Amino acid sequence: MTDTSDRPSTGQDGTPGTTTMLKGPTGAGTSPETRGRTTIADGVVAKIAGTAAREVPGIHNLGAGMARAIGAMRERVAGGGSGDVSRGVKVEVGESQAAVDLDVVVEYGYPIVDVAGEVRVNVISAVERMTGLEVVEVNLVVDDVNLPGEEDETEPAEGRVQ
Repeated sequence: MTDTSDRPSTGQDGTPGTTTMLKGPTGAGTSPETRGRTTIADGVVAKIAGTAAREVPGIHNLGAGMARAIGAMRERVAGGGSGDVSRGVKVEVGESQAAVDLDVVVEYGYPIVDVAGEVRVNVISAVERMTGLEVVEVNLVVDDVNLPGEEDETEPAEGRVQ
C-alpha cells in the first residue's frame, strides 16, 4: 500500500497545532527512512523562523513594544537567558506549507526594504531546510527603529519601591 498524502494531526489534547508529513510507501521491503510519520509542532517552526530572522544584520529585536517589554521582564525574573526566540513570530502551518508573520525592530541606518528581503530569504531557507515545509509567505511588520544611543524600551525602568 502506498500513501504519499500529507495528513493533518492534532496535539496530545486533540487540538490542532501541529503538522504531520508522511513519506512514500511503508512496510517491509521499503527503506527505513520512509517508514512512519514525522510531526512538527507549530512552536518549532516559530522558533526556527525567529532564530533565522534574528541572524540578519540590521534586525535589532523581534516583537511589538509591549511584547518586548514583557519578555524583558520575564528574562530578568528568570535570571537572564536568551529569551523567547519565538516572541514576535506567528506561524500558520498546514499539511505541507507554512506562512510566517514577524514583528521586527530594525537598527537605524539599515535600509528597511533590504533588511526585510534578507529576513525573508533567511527565514524561508531555514524553515524549508529544517522542516521540509514549503514557506508560502513571510510577512514583516516593522514595529520600530532602534536609534543609536536610545535606551532599549525592553529594559524595565527601576521601580520606586523594592
